Amino acid sequence: MQTSADARGARPPSTIGEDLTITGSVTSKGELHLDGQVQGDVHCVALVLGDNAQLEGNVVAEDVVVRGRLIGSVRALRVTLQAKSHVEGNLFHKTLSIEQDTHFEGESRPSEDPLAPEAAAVELQLNHSGCHGSTKQRKRENGFIRSLPESRSA
Repeated sequence: MQTSADARGARPPSTIGEDLTITGSVTSKGELHLDGQVQGDVHCVALVLGDNAQLEGNVVAEDVVVRGRLIGSVRALRVTLQAKSHVEGNLFHKTLSIEQDTHFEGESRPSEDPLAPEAAAVELQLNHSGCHGSTKQRKRENGFIRSLPESRSA
């Protein structure tokens, strides 16, 4: 039986299981499903950060779906922060979707091409100017830091 990935001629996703911890950068030429822990940067075509996953590092990918915990910046064409996810860092994106009950602490930076070298330079400048490390202080000033409440039925 062929999977949908096989039918399209695409590679099946690589998976980092819940019992695996990686210290160092991870690079994939395809889709990566992260259910374990990574302390380092991730570069891939598409990243799915599972419910119990933890990533401390920067992400560069075309598509990023976050369900778990991410501490670091993201540069992607499409970013989706799903319910119960926890993100601390700056997001550089073409499109961004944030579901209710998501914790997002950082800056959202729309860009026509967040994967371009110019976007990387802006990211580097923001990270070195203390934006990522001083999110608590920005919260009191004017940063976009908010936990969205769960939906309520009327």
